[in-house]
Amino acid sequence: MTVQAPAPAAPAPAAAAPPAAPRRRVRTVPGWIRLLVTVVVVAAAALFAAVTVSIGHARDGLRSIGHTAGPQVVATADLYFALSDMDAQVANLLLTGRQSGGRQAMLDRYEERRSQADRAVLEAADLAGDDATGRMTVRAVLDGLGRYERLAERALVLAERAPAGDGPPPAAVLEVYRQATDLMRLDLLPKAYNLTLDSGTIVRRSYLAELSAVRAGRVWVAVTGLLALAALVALQVYLSRRFRRTLNLPVLAATVVAAGLAVAAVVVLQREAGALARAKEDGFNSVLALSRARAIGNTLHGDQSRYLLDPQRADTYEQVYLDKSQAVFYLPAGNLDKYYAAVDRGVAGYPGRADFLGFYGSEAAHVTLPGQRESISETLKLYQAFQQADRRLRQAAAGGDRQAAVAQAMGPAFASYDDALVRLTGLHRTAFDAAVAEGDAALRGWEWVPPAAALAAVLLVLIGVRPRLAEYR
Repeated sequence: MTVQAPAPAAPAPAAAAPPAAPRRRVRTVPGWIRLLVTVVVVAAAALFAAVTVSIGHARDGLRSIGHTAGPQVVATADLYFALSDMDAQVANLLLTGRQSGGRQAMLDRYEERRSQADRAVLEAADLAGDDATGRMTVRAVLDGLGRYERLAERALVLAERAPAGDGPPPAAVLEVYRQATDLMRLDLLPKAYNLTLDSGTIVRRSYLAELSAVRAGRVWVAVTGLLALAALVALQVYLSRRFRRTLNLPVLAATVVAAGLAVAAVVVLQREAGALARAKEDGFNSVLALSRARAIGNTLHGDQSRYLLDPQRADTYEQVYLDKSQAVFYLPAGNLDKYYAAVDRGVAGYPGRADFLGFYGSEAAHVTLPGQRESISETLKLYQAFQQADRRLRQAAAGGDRQAAVAQAMGPAFASYDDALVRLTGLHRTAFDAAVAEGDAALRGWEWVPPAAALAAVLLVLIGVRPRLAEYR
């Protein structure tokens, strides 16, 4: 019997072979592409957000200082000027009497300033908004202005009825006018000045906040722009290495678009920061300060008339005149005679030496505009001429020559000085308008540039990766 060997056992089934390399690549390469595309889209969205927010801050800052709050603040400064000039015209009318050849011009100017004051009060009310203190001050100015107008009209009517004479008006007229001018100088003008300070604070805070946001936005745009470029470069490198192609042209175009958006936005924000700074520093600040100087100049002219009009208060008006003069052009002086001499020295030394303070000291210390130094010099020389005329006025009054003193008060010295100051202020108004116009022009079109550029970059990326993804379907 033959024994057969058992048949060999069937071989165990072989273990499953690992998937082929191409199949593994099908699962991983599209995933990497989609991940990189997602990073690119997020980076583009961040760049779009940074540009949009930063441009919005620039637009808000420019709108505030150039088109809304800034002009309104200047209008509140005009309120101080209008009120002071109203009182100056009443004093001039009472001083010159019914026989003055310029009486109608004074009355017309009084009415013009009253209308200007009404408009300025409305601007101040609008700027106060919901601020209870500001609105209360505006109402107080309105009420006080009504009382002043009634007192001024009563004084003028009493002066019309009084017998003509070369001396001061009758005591009844002076009594009513004292009430009017005290109301103006001690109540209305301080309230008007407070309105200007409060309004200026609003603009200053808005300006600083928006300028800071624009400068910070410039950094954020640069950072998000670099992130977007890094993501796009990473995608480009990955596609080039995996698919052995030199460049993916749509992704390259998207990179150019993103870089262009970031660079253009940084440049525009730089220009906007400069425009905001010039509008504020070269324009708004100086316009506001010189408007205040002009208003004080009007009160100086009014104080000359009041000095001659009311002999009982002459010493008071003389001291007030000195104090206000030193606010405009400060040099140490204990009395008017010393001040006249100090003004002569100070003006003679400019522009080589500017050792004076006050409004003109600040102006002389910040010369940034073409023709500004020459305009300051002209204004100072005419201010000096105005002070010299004031010296002659007081000398004539002290010598008993009232007619000569009145002639000096009504002479051309103040008008010439005021015209020069208006021209100097005009330089800064022009600089202000130019800076605002430059800022507006730089922002033109930036409502649609960021979304259009971001969308274009994303679409170009999708167009660039679509054929590569299609290879794995």
